[in-house]
Amino acid sequence: MHHHTLINALKASQNWINQFNHGNLDYCVASFADGATLDVTPMGQYTGQQQIHDFWQAMLQSGANDLVYRNTQVTLISDDEVRLCGQWQMSIGRGKILAEHWCRQGDGHWKLASMKLEFSEQF
Repeated sequence: MHHHTLINALKASQNWINQFNHGNLDYCVASFADGATLDVTPMGQYTGQQQIHDFWQAMLQSGANDLVYRNTQVTLISDDEVRLCGQWQMSIGRGKILAEHWCRQGDGHWKLASMKLEFSEQF
């Protein structure tokens, strides 16, 4: 069971990356659970889907694309929760994924309860 939990959370994360790279803002925002938080150092903290929407919309409008994750590490928290860490890079910068906290919802879909990112370098 644990193996499937990790695989499904990784698939959800990869789907998020793919949709981001296609500019699908609605999908990206809908992947955050109600009340989710997005903490982006040094840009700020965003709570709830509207603030998260506004942040990602501004990023996409600035030309953000070609997002890639590297050195990804996943940690099983429970059968319904997984934490993902690593490094990211895209057209406008690079940095660290301090934590993506993925949670399986009652309907079986995986959503982000929180995402913590750090910009190490902006291009």
